[in-house]
Amino acid sequence: MTAKIAQRELDLPGVVEDAGPGPTADAAVIDAVVNRRSVRRFRPTPIPSDVVTEILAAASRSPSGTNFQPWHVHAVTGATRERLSRTVLAAAEAGERSEEYAYSPSPVPEPYLSRKRQVGFDLYELYGIERGDFEGRKRAMMRNFEFFGAPVGLFFTMEACLLHGSWLDCGMFMQNVMIVARAYGLETCPQQAWCEFGRVVHEQLGIPDTHVLLSGMALGYADPEAPENTLVSRREPVESFTTFHD
Repeated sequence: MTAKIAQRELDLPGVVEDAGPGPTADAAVIDAVVNRRSVRRFRPTPIPSDVVTEILAAASRSPSGTNFQPWHVHAVTGATRERLSRTVLAAAEAGERSEEYAYSPSPVPEPYLSRKRQVGFDLYELYGIERGDFEGRKRAMMRNFEFFGAPVGLFFTMEACLLHGSWLDCGMFMQNVMIVARAYGLETCPQQAWCEFGRVVHEQLGIPDTHVLLSGMALGYADPEAPENTLVSRREPVESFTTFHD
């Protein structure tokens, strides 16, 4: 029985069940990865803390070179979430940026600039924001600091003395968090935007200066009625980024 992922013009030949000898693929695993998306409107439904703990425990099985396990997580809910949101929104309105690190080169070269612009235009279209509506774009961006309505915010840090290998480890850990969350019917949005106000986040959450803030993440139940949650960022075909050496 064929078990193709009916999703967004994606063709995954060979995803079959009960195919007999030879390679097979688990459609549920592929679905968890392929259908993951950055959700930008959540329902306010609370998430029990033990569910968050279970997600983080499963994600901690991520690969980690020499078993460093460099990741640290700050989970915020309730009054702490509200206070942090208000404080960062105020800093953003005042233009008091304090970037934790440079996420992209400046200027951004091609083809990366075109890809960045395209996903932005696609998102604004779903929001109903015209390309020249800079105030509308600003309001949409500021919703990051409300966690897009999600009841749980996660912040990922690691000791600043660690090097590139630990950044890789933490990225894989974050990916696992996003995938495992889907097993609980939850969705996520990774939010590097919080790092533009790193000093405020450090102060509000008591993150030591010896740690670098890597990213935030919204966690909750997706609002199925939100047009922005239908965004699917475009991906390049495998042949454009892979070289097979026989």
